[in-house]
Amino acid sequence: MTDRRVTTALVAAAVAAAIAAGAVAAAIVLGRGEDAPDYRGSQPPARITLPDFTLPDYTGRRVSTESLRGKVVLVTFLDSQCTEACPIIASQIARAWDRLSAEERRDVVPIAISTDPDEDTPASVRDFLRRNRAEGTLHYLVAPVPKLRPVWEAFKISASFDTGIDTLHSAPVRIYDREGVWVSTLHAGADLTTENLVHDVRAVASAS
Repeated sequence: MTDRRVTTALVAAAVAAAIAAGAVAAAIVLGRGEDAPDYRGSQPPARITLPDFTLPDYTGRRVSTESLRGKVVLVTFLDSQCTEACPIIASQIARAWDRLSAEERRDVVPIAISTDPDEDTPASVRDFLRRNRAEGTLHYLVAPVPKLRPVWEAFKISASFDTGIDTLHSAPVRIYDREGVWVSTLHAGADLTTENLVHDVRAVASAS
């Protein structure tokens, strides 16, 4: 390994350690120390709450932040034409939902927000959800770009509408507690599994 590569590796390790230390310190300050739930997804280092929005799903039913009060909320960002992360996310959420009891489901609301409303027609969304066995489970919210752009900005995500590539957009699965506080994040291809999602949903449900 060259001196430059060694230096780069050491700097990267130091930065990673500093970030981890900062996240731990923030968690302790916010009361998420040793007594906090042991989430398997990464925990955001600040007390970030669910942004305010009111959007229709692909069937026309309206969903708002206000209507989600007191619920454990899963939020992700999908493109029905995406063939990489999106199918994995939708199917993992559907499988996790199947693992929850009827009582647990009453307290959990899984939501997907479109990242390309021009292509996310009702027919396209319905076909996507059916292919991934998430129809009736995942509330897929779609609205014109002027309505969605403030929502994308509030969640601080990049949209495939802007990148012009169906597979190039933010696609985390964020979990918010009953008070609307963001407590855990899982990613397809990394820590998003059925087991981890069920674990974190139950952890936040029992803690709030």
